[in-house]
Amino acid sequence: MGASGHTQQMDISKRYTAGVLKYAQMGYWQPAYEPKESDVLALFRITPQEGVDPEEAAAAVAGESSTATWTVVWTDRLTACENYRAKAYKVEPVPNNPLQYFAWIAYELDLFEEGSIANLTASIIGNVFSFKPLKAARLEDMRLPLAYVKTFRGPPTGIVVERERLDKFGRPLLGATTKPKLGLSGKNYGRVVYEALKGGLDFVKDDENINSQAFMHWRDRFLYCMEAVNRAAAATGEIKGHYLNVTAGTMEEMYQRAEFARELASVIVMVDLVVGWTAIQSLSNWCRDNDMILHMHRAGHGTYTRQKSHGVSFRVIAKWLRLAGVDHLHAGTAVGKLEGDPMTVQGYYAVCRESVTPVELPRGLFFRQDWGGMRKVMPVASGGIHAGQMHQLLDLFGDDVVLQFGGGTIGHPMGIQAGATANRVALEATVLARNEGRDIRHEGPDILASAARHCKPLQAALDTWKDVTFNYASTDTSDFVPTPSVS
Repeated sequence: MGASGHTQQMDISKRYTAGVLKYAQMGYWQPAYEPKESDVLALFRITPQEGVDPEEAAAAVAGESSTATWTVVWTDRLTACENYRAKAYKVEPVPNNPLQYFAWIAYELDLFEEGSIANLTASIIGNVFSFKPLKAARLEDMRLPLAYVKTFRGPPTGIVVERERLDKFGRPLLGATTKPKLGLSGKNYGRVVYEALKGGLDFVKDDENINSQAFMHWRDRFLYCMEAVNRAAAATGEIKGHYLNVTAGTMEEMYQRAEFARELASVIVMVDLVVGWTAIQSLSNWCRDNDMILHMHRAGHGTYTRQKSHGVSFRVIAKWLRLAGVDHLHAGTAVGKLEGDPMTVQGYYAVCRESVTPVELPRGLFFRQDWGGMRKVMPVASGGIHAGQMHQLLDLFGDDVVLQFGGGTIGHPMGIQAGATANRVALEATVLARNEGRDIRHEGPDILASAARHCKPLQAALDTWKDVTFNYASTDTSDFVPTPSVS
């Protein structure tokens, strides 16, 4: 396309003549635009069809995610259309990928309803991903202006208050997912929970698809789990918890289950991402009103976050969930069985835990994000991890994280309680070594081996899983790899 195709049509008589104009000519490509502090900014990765130049493709994304349609409509003139048009203001090639481009788009704040993730997502991702001029599109990152952030309530509890309620400081929290996640009776399910908590874990959790099935009604599970929590707390003198999954077919049923969890004195409930943004925000409000921690399982996210060319990056989902108001969020392990490049996963953790998220291109963070004092989300590392990786997990993620060893607890050869003890001893030995100034990244195996000489459950865990790794190439990796400096 020639340069004229990128120029906004300023002649009003021609701009609003019935017919079709290119999106850039309609005003959605504005390379001279300087984004305002109050603008919502979005970064898309776009793959234009052959014959569609990247500026026009970016303008199309801006138009179709704001005010445009495929043809000129004179009713634009009944609005403040110059303000309401989204503005694609920069396009750059993706490093090492000549067919893809990064497109920066600015949106006027007035385009969005305050405090509504449903409205935000309907605007930003509601239509453009099926647009034929694009082979693929991916929402990589967003900058939410402080004025918009302050319209959301955010996490109902936050990291600081959670630690105070649990009386647990100076180390990661330990958890596990009950296994098998489907098929156990309520009583046997509760036995698993008790053994894991008594052995040294802080939490046990329901998995994403355990709701209320024929083999175990939800009420039975809640009763047996809370009996296990109370017995383990009495036996150990520690505050314990179980993530009771209140996910259900209707909002009314979810509230009923949450209310029952509160009556049983649970400190935490859980919900799945698949319930939708409105349900998540509603349950978050309930948790705030009832002093309950809200655990978010990101069930289903991989269908649109994993592929690098099309979908929505999980860093964006994490930002939306912090606004929506969750206290815990599964954010990847980097060393476990699930997708996650270490640098990229650390970027997700920064979104959850920082007061101001800085620009860090190697971690996939394209924008500085000021959270305006919003409470922080506790990331959760879960999926294919075991005690032999404790030093790696602590080095990667620090203290403010829940480390969940499901199979790595319940699959222990000496039993569930021994599996929990192995994880607790491995954690405390590694934290102690770090606090003493040792290099846990490199000395970790020796630290764990030394601790295992005095703990048979840890030794058994190391012997059982020492060679287990999931060293597959990640599909979602950074496009910006640090270059070694010249010495």
